[in-house]
Amino acid sequence: MADRLTQLQDAVNSLADQFCNAIGVLQQCAPPASFSNIQTSINKDQPTNPTEEYAQLFAALIARTAKDIDVLIDSLPSEESTATLQAASLYRLEEENHEAAARLEEVVYRGDMLLEKIQTALADIAQSQLKTRSGTHSQPIQD
Repeated sequence: MADRLTQLQDAVNSLADQFCNAIGVLQQCAPPASFSNIQTSINKDQPTNPTEEYAQLFAALIARTAKDIDVLIDSLPSEESTATLQAASLYRLEEENHEAAARLEEVVYRGDMLLEKIQTALADIAQSQLKTRSGTHSQPIQD
């Protein structure tokens, strides 16, 4: 995944491409302007072009890209984020990490103790079952 500045540069390049494409298509589809009364007969014979549809399409693309650029700019770190503030934030995160690690160690210790109790109980159950089975085989069956 690209970093924010690369994403921002890509969005600006995309916006530039959209502007160039929009101008090119609109120039291509635009009806010729008449400089005198000579070209009025030529203009009447040409079919109408979907210039309005292209204009709306490119306007939507350019607006969406501009919104994306605004979002990317807003996600950049602010000027108020100095090295001291970042260091304080990292220190706070490190403290939270140590606290979470201590809680995790406690939970793991309790889990190990519980596992040990369960294994002891299972061993006792297995011994009891072995004793009862060996006791039933050694006793004669009485009818």
